[in-house]
Amino acid sequence: MHASTYEYLKPTEQQIADMSIVRSAAKVFGEVLDKMLPEGPDKEFAIRAHRQVSMWANISITRLPDGTPRN
Repeated sequence: MHASTYEYLKPTEQQIADMSIVRSAAKVFGEVLDKMLPEGPDKEFAIRAHRQVSMWANISITRLPDGTPRN
């Protein structure tokens, strides 16, 4: 892990714009999951997993594969 892994990494303006696009797409898919999946533990797991994937997608915008901050 990179030394900055647990530190705040302020995104660049371009990264903020890219994250916004990813969040918007994730929100749409999350709404589809909520609407289309039957209630129950599998739906809850799918939505929670989707939230986690969305978070990691945004993190990947700001970091290189080795964890180094992406500039």
